[in-house]
Amino acid sequence: MREFSTVNDPKILETLGFDPSEMAAGVDEAGRGPLAGPVMAASVILDPKRPIKGLADSKKLSEKKREHLYSQIIEKAVSYCVAQASIEEIDELNILHATMLAMQRAVDGMSVVPTRVWVDGNRVPKLKVPAVAVIKGDSLIDCISAASILAKVSRDKWCIEIDQVYPTYGFAVHKGYGTALHMKALQEHGATPFHRRSFAPVAKVLKQI
Repeated sequence: MREFSTVNDPKILETLGFDPSEMAAGVDEAGRGPLAGPVMAASVILDPKRPIKGLADSKKLSEKKREHLYSQIIEKAVSYCVAQASIEEIDELNILHATMLAMQRAVDGMSVVPTRVWVDGNRVPKLKVPAVAVIKGDSLIDCISAASILAKVSRDKWCIEIDQVYPTYGFAVHKGYGTALHMKALQEHGATPFHRRSFAPVAKVLKQI
């Protein structure tokens, strides 16, 4: 019998009604706030027989540490999937619904069907299996931490690739967030095909051009 993937504080799972016999997956997203690019989501089932040291909320880790853990997760996880919702879907559905769609795709795309899904935040996507939302789950439950790392690193890789196509925008630096550098580039050069036109800062700049 496989056990649930490791957790930073077992008392948290006990409070949430944790069943150690479950094959549980953690789910998290990356890219809700940026002005450009898809929103990414990842789903991960960790293997308790192959523990990964150092898992934590991806935002609290250095880039080097995230990339190291990314490789470890890919190698050792029972199953994982990284999925996304496109820029067009974000503009059509809004960012919340697009995020839920990306999460749904991540869970559905795994080679192993989880018995339960733990989702970072306060909402869960529509899934075929039971799901529980855990606020700050990426700091509390290791499989959610692992999902946050896969999603973050995958989206950062996307930004680095787009930076090579549109180097004047600085995507490799700001990762799509509305920094002063990014806003200046938007005002001087307009929006790229990868910008979210439904986001107010982008829409405002487009009206001025």
